[in-house]
Amino acid sequence: MARVVRAWAIPMTTPFRGVTERTGVVILGPSGWGEFSPFPEYGPEVAAAWLRAAIEAADRGWPEPLRATVPVNATVPAVDPPLAYELAATSKCTTAKVKVAQGDDYGRVEAVRDALGPSGRIRIDANGAWDLAAAERNIRRLATFDLEYVEQPVATVEDMAALRRKIDVPIAADESIRRSDDPARVARLGAADIMVLKVQPLGGVRPALRIAEEVGLPAVVSSALETSVGIAAGLALAAALPELPFACGLATVTLLDGDLTVDSLVPVDGAIAVRRPDVDPGALDIHDAGPDGDVMIGRMNAAAAHGRLEL
Repeated sequence: MARVVRAWAIPMTTPFRGVTERTGVVILGPSGWGEFSPFPEYGPEVAAAWLRAAIEAADRGWPEPLRATVPVNATVPAVDPPLAYELAATSKCTTAKVKVAQGDDYGRVEAVRDALGPSGRIRIDANGAWDLAAAERNIRRLATFDLEYVEQPVATVEDMAALRRKIDVPIAADESIRRSDDPARVARLGAADIMVLKVQPLGGVRPALRIAEEVGLPAVVSSALETSVGIAAGLALAAALPELPFACGLATVTLLDGDLTVDSLVPVDGAIAVRRPDVDPGALDIHDAGPDGDVMIGRMNAAAAHGRLEL
């Protein structure tokens, strides 16, 4: 069948790490729709992996699921405490990931703890922004809120290994997995207790499963702020993992002011059913990228050329 390619742009409901609008391309192939939505700063060498994931979804589909639902966490951006409370309280999740290393971290995490109550689980994510001393200091301060784990507190694997010897809070590796030519190094150096897997940056569901087996740590599947087209791939990965001990960061469609599917992948009672919703042609028209779509398709073609991928 001939490919259908549509470029889209959807505003964020709340700015997230400086992102106010998500843009990308969806591709229709014999197995369904795939999403290509690398962030604007990523060049063809990085974006090629994101395109591999989209082509896998469109042309091959995904492995058979081992579970019918995936538990998910709310994601709370670096917002002020009142909004953090509202996002956590209305999320329909009992676990929340809170972005830190920006603004009033203590007040934000405290607000989420108040929203979830004592039985809720809180994890924090610094995106590698702290140095070793700041990470130790801030984690000890925030540990009063009974943290489930801290995600990528420092930038390097060496610093994470050193930090892990100093604190009792478990550490999850994100950038140290998806930006590394040797993801298993985090395990060899004893730098992390948990690995975070993201389908698009890792090149698809099957490559992510291979990395999970190679690294050998408990896994959390997280999104890259995709539409439900991309979230479906994340659910497919989470559903195919042999074990899934933690809630996954896949409840992020609500951070977008719109979606591309008929039935959005949002949590119900803290979980999302594993499924692949139909793309809504009307939504593709509403969120059409317009003249900027040529730029996005050009980025896709550049990624294909770099990765020697056939479109």
